[in-house]
Parts: sequence; C-alpha cells; structure tokens
Amino acid sequence: MNNVIEAHGLSKRYGRTVAVDNIDLQISAGKIVGLIGPNGAGKTTALKAILGLATYDGDLSVLGKSPARDRATLMEDVCFIADVAVLPRWIRVWQLLELTEKIHPKFSREKCLKYLSTTKVTLEHRVKQLSKGMVTQLHLAIVMAIDVKLLVLDEPTLGLDILYRKQFYTNLLNDYFDEQRTIVITTHQVEEVEHILSDLIFIKEGRIALDCTMDDVQEQYTELMVAPDKAATARELKPLYERVLFGRHIFLFKNANREQLKELGELHTPSVADLFVATMNGGES
Repeated sequence: MNNVIEAHGLSKRYGRTVAVDNIDLQISAGKIVGLIGPNGAGKTTALKAILGLATYDGDLSVLGKSPARDRATLMEDVCFIADVAVLPRWIRVWQLLELTEKIHPKFSREKCLKYLSTTKVTLEHRVKQLSKGMVTQLHLAIVMAIDVKLLVLDEPTLGLDILYRKQFYTNLLNDYFDEQRTIVITTHQVEEVEHILSDLIFIKEGRIALDCTMDDVQEQYTELMVAPDKAATARELKPLYERVLFGRHIFLFKNANREQLKELGELHTPSVADLFVATMNGGES
C-alpha cells in the first residue's frame, strides 16, 4: 500500500532560519500519528507543507498528490482542524453547515446533525453564543461528517478543560477513525493522546529526532528507577537520559538487558511525555 504521506529531503527556510531541515517521512494508512515537538521545532511548518499552505524544497507526496500543484483536488480527501477559535463568531450553526456543504463535496449534513443531537448546540445558535467546549463539539461534528482519508489536527483542544479534551479524543476514536483513515495530531498535551496513538514522530530543531511505533516504545525503551546508592552502577550501563524525582534516580535505556536492569531497581515503560523530554534534552533515540 502506498504511503499516505511520503517526504524525502523536505526542507523549509525563512530567510536564514531553517524551519524544516531535510527530513524524510513516511506515514501509511490506518495510523494515528503524534507529531510532537517544542515551540519552533518545525512541526507546524511541516504540516503547512503537507496541506499545501507553504512552499518547500524536496519531494513531498500526500495521497499520491503534490500539495504544491494539486492542492484543490487533494483537499477533497483531507480535513484540517487548528484551534477551534477559527470559526467565525457571527455565523449561525445552520449557516455554517450550509457553507460546509457547498465547500466540501464529502460533507454529510445527516451525519453532522446526528452528532450534534447529542450536544446542546442548536442550529439557531451563533458561534459567539457557544462556550469553547460547545464550539469544539460543533467543530468535531462537522469534521466527523466529512468522509476524508487524512485528518490533520493541530492543537485541536487548546484551552479546553479536561472533560471536553477527553470527550474530543474519545469521540474521534470511537465515531470517526477506521483503518482506511489516517490522523496526524500535533499537541503539547501528550499524556492525553498517547493511549490512541499508533505511531510517534518527534521533531527537534527542524529534524526528526524519533520516528517509531508505540509498539517500538514498549519493546525498546525502559525506565529504571533506583535509589541513590545504585545510581553510579546504572550510569555505567550508558542510559540515554537521567533525571531525579523525590530523591530517586530515573534512567532511560534503549534495547537494554531488562533482567540486568531489574537487579538495580524498578522497571517501567516510559510515557510519551518522559520519552519526549529525554529526546529533547539530548537522549539519543
């Protein structure tokens, strides 16, 4: 099967600033990919290139099309959500549905109304009358009613409380995702998405710092927590990263002998957040 997204030598510069630095990337169908990096790392620039919103150097194919040349046809099979504040505040819900129906050929009004029926959002509401959580419900209902092959979410739950954030991702997973669709998510709230991700991509200073599946994380990476008197012994085993929490030393290892580590202390699978911090702070992946 062809990759949904395939990039070779993808680069983007803004004057002397290198936003994306010669990256290679392959994302296949049926994946939920976390594209994660600190502010200014290049992840949003990469997304803009994928969506045909920015020029770039190198080779880039999305659903077999060039985002630069074929954006109009490409966007028939792609949907993008940034912060929900982008919805015009003056518009009524029924007007927004009519507009979406005219703009996107694969939008189903019937599906959208079905999703909205489980919320407090009515067709007569103006966006400005809705709470941010209700706006998110509206935005999600519209997106889930569009039958596309690639969904790109750029910080979609920014500013929402934890109840709405959990609802957003639960609905996305239960009511939208299937093996024919691919979802790419960028977020700083990695703890809330790691349970739905199939793949991880970390970007650091415009380069890919980590590209693996969540199964790879389980199989390859190990966290070891030891008492201070065992820390020196653990360091001799060449961990990728070390941190101290409440007087205990926590080491991150890749492809280590777990039986050997177990003799020194407690073993855990690192969370995505801990793996991210280690990678951004110099831990080699």
